[in-house]
Amino acid sequence: MFSLNRGLWYYLVEETKVCNELWEIMLLTLSFTLISVFAGYLLGSVNSAIVVSKIFYGDDVRNHGSGNAGLTNTLRTYGKKAALFTLLGDVLKTVLAIFIGAILGGFSYMGGISVGKVYSDLPFAYIAGFFSIVGHIIPIYYGFKGGKGVLCTAAMALVLTPVEFAILILVFIGIVAWTKYVSLGSVTVGVLYPIVVAAHTRLVFGASGSQDGIVTLITVLIACIIVYCHRGNLARISKGTERKLSFKSKPAVEATAEAPEKAPDDGEGSEEK
Repeated sequence: MFSLNRGLWYYLVEETKVCNELWEIMLLTLSFTLISVFAGYLLGSVNSAIVVSKIFYGDDVRNHGSGNAGLTNTLRTYGKKAALFTLLGDVLKTVLAIFIGAILGGFSYMGGISVGKVYSDLPFAYIAGFFSIVGHIIPIYYGFKGGKGVLCTAAMALVLTPVEFAILILVFIGIVAWTKYVSLGSVTVGVLYPIVVAAHTRLVFGASGSQDGIVTLITVLIACIIVYCHRGNLARISKGTERKLSFKSKPAVEATAEAPEKAPDDGEGSEEK
């Protein structure tokens, strides 16, 4: 019987023996890998921040603030309601991508964590989740200019590694509450993600066990991508020019609309980059 924890690969190869020749198994694995890659990337390319800004404001969030099509810039530009829709959209697209990967290869949960390759040849759920993050950062629909992938990474962690998500979200909240730098919290938990996943997997399998190599590679790549995407933020933090998070200030679009017209030479109209 088909099980979402084991996936379609296991059902076709191990249970029904529909694919029992080596070439059939290799073709099935390749096909499922490509489906996971393209489903993840195409779903991830649907950028919720851009969609929300265009539908509700007739605007493009990338024209404001940091120019980033992500949750933080949406919050600063349009406010909490727009940020909520952005959050829901980015979480749902990532979860859907992972679900497609899980149908193919299973979630393979063991000890409260999806450990990757147990029943299938490859961890398709992780592959789909990773490429949804890639699609979010370099979306094919929006000129390959998207967000920084933090929210999609959080959604992936929530579904595949819920224990790690709970730990890292507490770390993130603590850092942001202390420093008011969202970027610093994002980079910190991004770097910690592969470490806590590896530690948890070691607990599941014991000292002699090992984590699937592709899962390790994917979590390390995610950490590297998040650091790279925030390199400008880190530089501004070191210079003391990084903008801090504030829920009290008005959205930039609303503030611009309400502000009286100023003289062109008053020196106050520069936009933060």
